[in-house]
Amino acid sequence: MSETRPNRVLPPLVRGLPLVLVPLLLLASNFPGEHQVPPWYWLAGMASAVVFLFGGRWPVPVSLTLSVLAVPMFVADAWGLSSLVPYLGAVGLTEVAMRTHRTASVATAAVGWAAAVLVGLAGGHTAFWRAATVVEAAAVVALPLLLGLYLRAQRDLAATYRARAAEAEARRVDDAARARAGERSALARELHDLVAHHMASIVLRIGVAQHVVADADPRVRGVLDDVHATASGALSDIRRLLVALRDPDLGEVALVDADGVPAEIGAAVERTRAAGFTVAAELDPDLGDLDTIGRLTLLRVVQESLTNAMKHADPSGVVTVTVARRDGGVDVHIANRSRDAESGSGLGLGLVGMAERVALAGGTLDIGAAEGNWHVRAWLPAAKPEEVR
Repeated sequence: MSETRPNRVLPPLVRGLPLVLVPLLLLASNFPGEHQVPPWYWLAGMASAVVFLFGGRWPVPVSLTLSVLAVPMFVADAWGLSSLVPYLGAVGLTEVAMRTHRTASVATAAVGWAAAVLVGLAGGHTAFWRAATVVEAAAVVALPLLLGLYLRAQRDLAATYRARAAEAEARRVDDAARARAGERSALARELHDLVAHHMASIVLRIGVAQHVVADADPRVRGVLDDVHATASGALSDIRRLLVALRDPDLGEVALVDADGVPAEIGAAVERTRAAGFTVAAELDPDLGDLDTIGRLTLLRVVQESLTNAMKHADPSGVVTVTVARRDGGVDVHIANRSRDAESGSGLGLGLVGMAERVALAGGTLDIGAAEGNWHVRAWLPAAKPEEVR
């Protein structure tokens, strides 16, 4: 632990304030014909104000120097406001206690200030050995020290809270990134399955074509043989990739054929009902306008939303599921009366992944609470006629 904080505790204007206040206090203590502040007192007071300027860089030496300069001012027969000038050393002690965690440094500054106070009291014009002297010395030394320690504790506590908030934000960002990466991995596996399916179909059809045109021009057969070999090699590569992409560590989402999406949506609704929830479902079975990725994305939105409903929804409420065509695409809306609707705590990593998938499919997703219900609404665009499978 370094002796002082790297940042400045006092802004420059505050640190330079004694340069203005000390002359004013000394001038206010001059009373013509009665009392004049001696020149040496002016010199010691202004020296203290100048030394205080360097407290941000060397707090302990500055505190000790202020204590030394305070001794003659304590001993002098000061009058009026000028008697406050030596207590700039108390401010120096407070700053040391506030800025450093080294016990030796704080103790050194405290002993220096205590010695200055005691010497001042001993050289004063009142009796030294009395209870009031002990109380005064203890107060003048202890109060600045305790104030500095309190301020240091508050600064440390604030720094701890800032660090924890930064760590929590970093974890949130990291978790969201992992959720998006996981959703991309799941989508990549589905894409590879689809590509493998179509490649296998191409290989099969080329094989059929080779038998159909067995008596055709040798050049035609050569082209078909080359295409067949290329497609077969590509299919083998894709199958090897699928072995790696099907690693359970990359995701737990089951792969579903795009044509089976309507049935899977119905199955998800039935599972929610079986869990004891009342589900009002309005499902359009015709998703012909959606391409393969759009259908699979629609299924994931429904599955994730109903899973969250089973975790957070009030079982006495109704879960509504609507899948219908709208604005040249398909709109899905899931709503439920959630125990977490007001706090918004239902927005977990699964929904982060859902948002990533919807964005990749070119759609929009709106998640939030309204009137005590938790709503998930997604819109997925229809594919061009030549892109629909």
